Amino acid sequence: MGSFSIWHWLIVLVVVVLVFGTKKLRGIGTDLGEAVKGFKQGMRDGEAAPPAGETPTQRTIDVESKRTDAPVGEAGKRDSA
Repeated sequence: MGSFSIWHWLIVLVVVVLVFGTKKLRGIGTDLGEAVKGFKQGMRDGEAAPPAGETPTQRTIDVESKRTDAPVGEAGKRDSA
């Protein structure tokens, strides 16, 4: 009772084709393929492009300019002294 043999998978495939039809399965495969391609393209675009109107250097400078060297108190609040 381990894994299925090739004959089990072929029977399952035939039943699926009979239930859904080849045209519907082809459409599902095409839609899934386009979704995966779109996702991959979005991931590539997100990694390569900085936010609109901003260069990576400007972003680093903006973050560093907001830093302060004031001491931090016990509760995590900045001391006013």
